[in-house]
Amino acid sequence: MRTRSAWFPRIDTALPVIVGLVQVILSPAAQHAQLHSSYLGRVPLDWRGYALLLLGPAAIAVRRRHPVPALVVTMVATCAYLLLDFAYGPVFLSPIIVLFAAVLSGHRLAAWLSSVAFFLFMVAYSIWLIPNPQGIFHHSAIAAYLLLTLAIAEVCRVRRERLAERARVTEEESRRQASEERLTMAQELHDVLAHNISLIHVQASTALHLLDDHPEQARTALSTIKQASKDVLTEMRGVLSLLREGAPRSPTAGLANLADLAERSGLPVTLDVAGHVRPLPAGIDRAGYRIVQESLTNVSRHAPGSAVTVRVEYGDRDLVVAIEDDGAGGRPPEQGLGGGNGIPGMRERAAALGGSLSAGTRPGGGFAVRAVLPLPSDWSTSKETT
Repeated sequence: MRTRSAWFPRIDTALPVIVGLVQVILSPAAQHAQLHSSYLGRVPLDWRGYALLLLGPAAIAVRRRHPVPALVVTMVATCAYLLLDFAYGPVFLSPIIVLFAAVLSGHRLAAWLSSVAFFLFMVAYSIWLIPNPQGIFHHSAIAAYLLLTLAIAEVCRVRRERLAERARVTEEESRRQASEERLTMAQELHDVLAHNISLIHVQASTALHLLDDHPEQARTALSTIKQASKDVLTEMRGVLSLLREGAPRSPTAGLANLADLAERSGLPVTLDVAGHVRPLPAGIDRAGYRIVQESLTNVSRHAPGSAVTVRVEYGDRDLVVAIEDDGAGGRPPEQGLGGGNGIPGMRERAAALGGSLSAGTRPGGGFAVRAVLPLPSDWSTSKETT
């Protein structure tokens, strides 16, 4: 099925031909009655009349590339046709079309000025250049004819501009959403990779350290590496599948998976959940999970072996996530992992949701992270009533 835009080139090609045929074929029929009216003073069409009848349609053919010259040529041809006393009729069809096209193409001043000039010509012509001068009714009809044409053209122009603006805004909004989605996916990939690769690095170092003297403990570290590599592949597949299919193959990371996250971290983690546990908005649920994940990654990097407490509090108006470690790691921090962008990234996540995040050393040693993520005002109510 052809779209509307596919027909426009054909219409542009056919319109001058149609208008030319209408003016050339119907003008002789229109003059038949007018020739017998002596007060009109009309004369039969000759080669000059037919040439002027075809000049307007020829100008219509170039109205898009040269709207103002096409407008001038058509108006002059119409005035010349009338000055030669040829019959009234379809000759006025061409001025309507070129006026309409001039307004739509943005040449409004030229269209209005040419309409005023044509009106003044018609007033002078109907008063002094025909046998039976016309009065105010005739002049008002001409003015109404021109004003109606211009008014309809202006309405169409405004509507076209509004549609174009709406399409532009929609396109910009689509680009903005696509950009935000790419940033979100990049952040998700960063968090997934940073956590699991850091975990793999720490556990691999532990396995190498224990391999000779405590092979049974090295086996535990190697098992953690195996599970972490499987998890990173699963999560990456889930994130990347959004690019190909628009839907993840595995559940999105959320607070419901904190127990598995704590178990895979290789750290002694105590998980404390308070408040009325309930489903949360997807963005807040994912952000809470990623903040805990990044915090555990930082502990593995800088204080491996430290005991960690993760507290999640479901409030009526906000979600509070707090992660604290005692800083008493049994092994020295791993070197060569870099500073990363963990804490600034967590702050950005919280700020993007209208929340806040604080992070710093604890008075008694260790490190603490606390995030407050506000919940939508109607979220708890809507969830309670469903």
